[in-house]
Amino acid sequence: MRDVLQDLHSFRERGENVGRAVLTGVVGSAPRPEGASMVVGDRGSMSGSVSGGCIEGAVFTEIQDSLASGRPRLLTYGVSDETAWEVGLACGGTFEILVQPAVPRDVELAAAAEGGAVVATILRGPGGSGGSLVLDGDGSARKGSGRPGEPDGPLSGPARAVEADIARAARDALAAEASRTVTIPLERGALSVFLEVFPARPRLIVFGGVHVAVALVRLARELGYRTIVADGRAAFANRDRFPDADEIVVAWPEEAFTRIGLDRSSYVAVLTHDPKFDEPALAIALRSPARYVGAIGSRRTQEARRSRLRAAGLSEDELDRLRGPIGLDLGGRGAAEIALAILAEMTAVRYGAGGGSMVDLGRSAPAMAGVSDG
Repeated sequence: MRDVLQDLHSFRERGENVGRAVLTGVVGSAPRPEGASMVVGDRGSMSGSVSGGCIEGAVFTEIQDSLASGRPRLLTYGVSDETAWEVGLACGGTFEILVQPAVPRDVELAAAAEGGAVVATILRGPGGSGGSLVLDGDGSARKGSGRPGEPDGPLSGPARAVEADIARAARDALAAEASRTVTIPLERGALSVFLEVFPARPRLIVFGGVHVAVALVRLARELGYRTIVADGRAAFANRDRFPDADEIVVAWPEEAFTRIGLDRSSYVAVLTHDPKFDEPALAIALRSPARYVGAIGSRRTQEARRSRLRAAGLSEDELDRLRGPIGLDLGGRGAAEIALAILAEMTAVRYGAGGGSMVDLGRSAPAMAGVSDG
């Protein structure tokens, strides 16, 4: 939904009423994940995709019909349907899609926020569809903001009795950063609940304004990260060097990280290759909730660094969190290639994917072995 939010606002500014479709379930192969959204205006404007192109034409028509009738619909397209080829579903999956005559208020607010949220919507059950629960990034749950029975209204009927179970499933989905549909058992029957996840916007904190950091910040912004550059040297951390950074902090590690604040949405890359900066920064980051902590340097540098951090009191569990040498081994040598390798590893960590060995920058990129002058 976040990728169509700007277009949604533009369509409304032109006076259009806007409906949407959201992918709530997939069986088999699919080019788009659960939560993929498509919005359509009543004058024919369109943005987004629920299937990567397979069934967009059919869904476009369904949204327009929903806009005209004011009623939501839950649709299924699958390879077993005799209409599969007619609507263009040649990719082999089965899609369940919720079509709504308007974008629910809670969904729009959650998509616009940076702190993370889940909107849980009842798709089917003994009490029918509709009704929602919102879980904020801090783990607190609240009822939907609309009237009962609306797509963004509060839970009612049987759903209210299992509100705690829905909230628990929403917390799990938010931790996994993945939208999904779950089944919540009731005394009689079950509820099908769509958990639409809007993860907290990830933050990349780069300590060390070296030349790799310039490329890293630029690429990270393309992937949706809020980017923060910190360094104790003003010559390395300034707006001329980092015009694309969201924030620049000139301070030594302790002050910098205190000002920035490290949390579960933080990804830390320590790039100065200077022990007086690297090791205090790593000691703080490895003891924080940061999702990812990586450091530049060859394998020999990493071993010596780990020994000094161990002597400074870091535990083996804390040291095991360190990604060093930083990045996946893609074989690249240039600054942009190394930045790509770092972001590839961060992406693998974020989504729980396996990855290859780390990049040994001291070996595979000799020009980086002594980087401290940017």
